[in-house]
Amino acid sequence: MLTPVNPTSLDRTSPPSRTDTGRTLDPALPEGVRIRLLRAVYGDPRAAAELLPRLTPRQAAGLDPLPTEPASLAPELLTRHRREIRALPDDTRLLLLLAAADQYPVATHAFLRAVAAGRLDTRPLEAAETAGVAHPTAGGVVFRDAWTRIAAYETGSAADRRDVHRLLARVLRAEGEIPRRSWHRGAGALGPSARLSAELRTAAQQARDAGEHPLACALVERAAALSSDPREQSRLLNRAAGDAWQSGEGDRARRLAAATDSEALNGVFALRAGNAAEAFDALLMAVARWEVGESAASLSEAPRSAEVTRVTEAPRSADETTRSTAPRRTDTPPSTAAPRTAGTPRVAVTAVPRTPAPHHAVHLLARATEAAVYTGDLRRCREAAAVASRVGIVPHGTLGGLAAAFEGRYEDARDLLKAAAGRCGPGGDPTLLIHAGIAALMLGDHTRATTATVRAAASARARGATVVVAQAMEFRAYAEFWTGHPRAAETAVADALWQAHATGQDNGACHLQAALAMFAALTGDGEVCRERAAAARSYALGRGLGLPAALAQWALAYLDLSSGRFAAAAARLRALAGFGPGHGHRAIRHLATPHYVEAAVRSGDTRIARAAHADYDRWARAVRSPDDLALSARCRALLAPGDEAVDHYRIALDLHAHGTRDFERARTELLLGGALRRLRRRTEARDRLHTSLEAFESFGAPHCAAQARAELRALGTPVTATVLPAPGALDPTTRLTAQQLMVARMAADGATNREIAVRLALSPRTIDHHLRGVFSRLGIRSRIELVRLLAEGEAS
Repeated sequence: MLTPVNPTSLDRTSPPSRTDTGRTLDPALPEGVRIRLLRAVYGDPRAAAELLPRLTPRQAAGLDPLPTEPASLAPELLTRHRREIRALPDDTRLLLLLAAADQYPVATHAFLRAVAAGRLDTRPLEAAETAGVAHPTAGGVVFRDAWTRIAAYETGSAADRRDVHRLLARVLRAEGEIPRRSWHRGAGALGPSARLSAELRTAAQQARDAGEHPLACALVERAAALSSDPREQSRLLNRAAGDAWQSGEGDRARRLAAATDSEALNGVFALRAGNAAEAFDALLMAVARWEVGESAASLSEAPRSAEVTRVTEAPRSADETTRSTAPRRTDTPPSTAAPRTAGTPRVAVTAVPRTPAPHHAVHLLARATEAAVYTGDLRRCREAAAVASRVGIVPHGTLGGLAAAFEGRYEDARDLLKAAAGRCGPGGDPTLLIHAGIAALMLGDHTRATTATVRAAASARARGATVVVAQAMEFRAYAEFWTGHPRAAETAVADALWQAHATGQDNGACHLQAALAMFAALTGDGEVCRERAAAARSYALGRGLGLPAALAQWALAYLDLSSGRFAAAAARLRALAGFGPGHGHRAIRHLATPHYVEAAVRSGDTRIARAAHADYDRWARAVRSPDDLALSARCRALLAPGDEAVDHYRIALDLHAHGTRDFERARTELLLGGALRRLRRRTEARDRLHTSLEAFESFGAPHCAAQARAELRALGTPVTATVLPAPGALDPTTRLTAQQLMVARMAADGATNREIAVRLALSPRTIDHHLRGVFSRLGIRSRIELVRLLAEGEAS
């Protein structure tokens, strides 16, 4: 027998479409608050308008969590809906109560079975349909909107609610329905019950193992309500907060955690939406106390079978502590091991029986590493490594690799990062896969970085860890910068930006905003680049986020470089070198070295450029990445005279052939073409410049393409701008950038410039600039033509 299924419930794990955001809200409201507010009220503009004036100044600024209970969100709207429900006949209200209990707050898909088991007559539902409140279907009852469903549930008496929950529990008998049956049993309880509380905890773990964190959160919250032990209640609320966070319910998670005092939870919340330096302190304190209780466990997706080596040691120096963060291997060459300083006591490593590892502590240590990465204070990796050693756990290799790189021990860093990057198999722990991606990025292995971050997002989705998906895209963006797919990557990053805001991860959203600034720099969209970079830096500097602040600065510098403003680019990148933690980032400064060398040489300042290149070259030789070696050879060419420079450019191109940074390969071709032109080797120069021009045009990088055309014109070669196909000749989506395409589709849907600006977190002036670009590229003059052209393109 087939079990009828109710329509999908409207819950906050299925937020409203992005096209609904911003129509009724104050544009001055921060983007993250706006998106989360719309999500909290199920996308209802009436509820949003009612909630907005109720927000405190801290809530409106995104500093405090938004309300989560219906009565706090839109009490007046709820009151009006309750009045409508009370006007219906008793039998109708009872059926609506049964349907609502089956859908809210946990969807259990048992309405028709409950109707059959209770021998209920469904004809009274006709009154609800006549009133426009709800209507029956073959699969169950469809309410007019989410608020009507909530009102139908809350209008019922306490006794009636218990009765319908017990009826629903009675019909849920299948193996996979145990957690939902337990939910209804708990909801039907008269008062505190240790037995039911224990049943709900067990059911929550089953839901958690199945990746159903919203269900697990509801079960654990109910278990806490049925417990009479205050300490147990606090522990369960910690666990519920973790489940809420994993499912993307940031506001609910922070409100639940406020009832407890967990350094682990507060550290993770600060990492993703607060001050990153404070996050590091809280997370490291949690590791130091070995807080492996329910709060830490709820934030971890690590395998339960992880193992650890315990370390017994005598007191030692901080440097020696850092060097011991990775276990010594018998196959490690002596040259890669850090030397032990004279007089330092030897570390005694004592083997202990294999026991389940403190995988939650390992997870918290990984989070502390992320906090150090976000702040840009890589010195703190040494602190984390020292705590890990003292507690007796072997951390993920990314931590030791970053610490070694900061100390200039590049060979040690390479070995540790390679070990970390190699742990990117499918189905692994999402957080550790992200760390594998970070390690691969440090090594210049963009293919492995993309693999690790894509698998991290897939694993997070499979485990129901919605909150991790956007974070994986943060680091995937770096791999996409230079590999020749800027348009597709820009679309993915824009989607991840919205997801980060929706799940309460404003720090991650800031990082993605900086990534979009870099994409805009690559595609030559100066206005968007400057606007996104300014937004990212403004937010980042207020929260000590050195990584997005540095990335935004790099984006502005690259825009200057690709536009021929070499002195301005060099000045920005010199400033980046002087920024400390919270304002800059050593890794970004290092990655930007090839651009700094080019800008400095072309503006006549080579002294500092040579010193920067020397350190970059040492890293490139240590990690042996073809791309890094190619860029180092290009720097050497820029710093060398005449024929010697050409030889280095040729070496760089040979190395590029084994790498993945196609965009930088095209830039090397451009620089070689210019060098050959100056040496009057016209034929080869022309070939190199045409090759680079074609590449830049395929990447959608007009500024770089303009530089290639200028070099060709200097050769006396006639060059014309690329002629766009006539309107209708090709699918219009192939002629627009990702940002232009999003704006075009929203405009075609009838949104005004101001509405589009609100949705995309841009200014109306920028949207007007985009629309003018869209009209120019498509050869049209009005929105009516835009609607027709997009419709024709989709049809074809």
